[in-house]
Amino acid sequence: MPQPAGAPVAAYGASPLPGKRRSAGLVILLSIVTCGIWTFVWSYQNGDELKRWSNQGLGGVPYLLLMLSQLLVPLVGGVLTMFLLAGEVEQRYRDDGREPPITTIWGLWFLLPIIGNFVWYLRIQSAINDYWTAHGQTNDASL
Repeated sequence: MPQPAGAPVAAYGASPLPGKRRSAGLVILLSIVTCGIWTFVWSYQNGDELKRWSNQGLGGVPYLLLMLSQLLVPLVGGVLTMFLLAGEVEQRYRDDGREPPITTIWGLWFLLPIIGNFVWYLRIQSAINDYWTAHGQTNDASL
């Protein structure tokens, strides 16, 4: 019997664990220190956790590939990730019957150089952290 949309689904019949809460400030700091390389890891981690939790969305590897595509075509992968990840987080909230704190349109923050990325990362990570908290994750925000 298929599970309702938004219901947690895990491989091999086990209950999925909620994703990790991450410190938005630390994510931004590591992104700066690593000249953006940490954003590849961060995108992979969040995409993978959201996919494992709901069995919907792109997953970690496609997000990583999108981010790596920036090496060939600057900005494209990062901009697409900003829209797609915001859309996935929005959908997870809607599947829970909750009003999302962010929507797909938040991807437009890429239009505001530098500061737009900071705003986007702070808001998206906050929304993801709140989502995982609502699903029982109680660890302190880390990496």
